[in-house]
Parts: sequence; structure tokens; C-alpha cells
Amino acid sequence: MNNASSFAPGLDVQGFTPPLQLSQFKLVAFDMDSTLINIECVDEIADAAGRKAEVAAITEAAMRGEITDYKDSLRRRVALLKGVTVAHMEEVYTQRLQLNPGAAELVSACKAAGLKVLLVSGGFTFFTDRIKARLGMDFARSNVLEVGSGPNCGTLTGRMVDQPWGDICDGAEKRRTLLEVASLMGITPSQCMAVGDGANDLPMMKACSDAGGLSVAYHAKPAVRAQAMVAINEGGLDRLLEVLV
Repeated sequence: MNNASSFAPGLDVQGFTPPLQLSQFKLVAFDMDSTLINIECVDEIADAAGRKAEVAAITEAAMRGEITDYKDSLRRRVALLKGVTVAHMEEVYTQRLQLNPGAAELVSACKAAGLKVLLVSGGFTFFTDRIKARLGMDFARSNVLEVGSGPNCGTLTGRMVDQPWGDICDGAEKRRTLLEVASLMGITPSQCMAVGDGANDLPMMKACSDAGGLSVAYHAKPAVRAQAMVAINEGGLDRLLEVLV
């Protein structure tokens, strides 16, 4: 990827000549973990079970694209969360989770320009619902952790709950969700942006870039940076506004 000389270091572009008009886009889709927020939630939940290293190793391999079956990798990680309490998840949200630099500013700028904002995550509704509300986002799709009842009330079972649209939000589901929302809005993928950091974000990013939209990698894995039209390697998410006016 060539570094555009007109930008400060750490911002790379390829496949288009900036600047683009922000208002030419109508929908922006964001990944959550390590993109909008500073942590991988599943890893931090696992910390409460003393299994962070084991879970984090699977997460890292999945994000690098070394594990091609994302659904299987997530089921393996969630199984290791069995017995973690909802109270522990609350601690992750209140004590460990922070918005990444520039996240609120970029979402605000997109909304001000008239874009709808989609949060589409391989993470969990416990966190995505809160981030959606916190940032005033329009749509969200992610996974539901099953919580036990009876004697196991308030603790994770190690399983996820199927939803009306399917079982797990993986890369294919992220792409499908973006295209579905675009269709419902009456727009084309050329009017969409997708922002992510891991291999499971590539399908939705490619759906945008192949159609003439915009794909954005944020502090991403090498394979994701290489395929993105914009790669933010230093600084906050709002650096995207350096190529959008």
C-alpha cells in the first residue's frame, strides 16, 4: 500500500484519489472489538474464568485469518466462558472497555453528514447494545450469550442463542447484514463504507470496495491492511476524516 505524501505518517490509501465527499456515502458499518472499542470482549470475559491466554490465542489466530472457520473458533471460545457471571461481564464493560480514540468523533461526523450507522460484530449483544446506544447508532447485529436459569441463574452456560437471522454473526453474516441494510435503505454498496480490523471484517469491506464504496482498516492485521482502501495505522478513527470532506 502506498503512503500518500499529503497525509501525516500512519495513514495509507490505495485504489482512489482523496479526498472523497463524506456525503456521497449513505451507510457506514463498524466492527466493534478492537475497532470502535479498545478490547476484545471475549478475551476479557475469559479473564474472569482464568482462561484469558487460551481464549486470546484463539481470537488472535481467528483475526489473522489463520482459523478459517470463525463460527467454530467462537464456539470454542464461548465454551471456555462457562460459569462466568453476568456481574463479571458488567465489570468488563465498566472497568476495561473504552471507546477507541476518534470513535465518537467519526460516528458523529458520519451522522451529521446524513449517514446511517451500523454496528456489526462477532461479539455479544451485552456490549453492542450499550455501544449502539452510547454512540447513537442506528442498527446493530451481534451474538447472544446464553445465561443459565435456576441454580445457574446469572452465569454463562458456554453457549450462544440462535437468533431469527441465524446462529452466529461471522464474516459472511457481516457482509449479508450490510447488504441487507443497504437494500432496505434503497442504496447500493457503492454508497457504503465498512470499517474493521480482522479477517472476519474482510467480506463486508470487500463488498464495499468492489462496488466503488470504501473499505477502511483500523490498526488492523496485516492481511486486512493490505486489502483496505484506507489503512489507519497510527492515531484515532477520526483520521478517516483526512480523506473525507
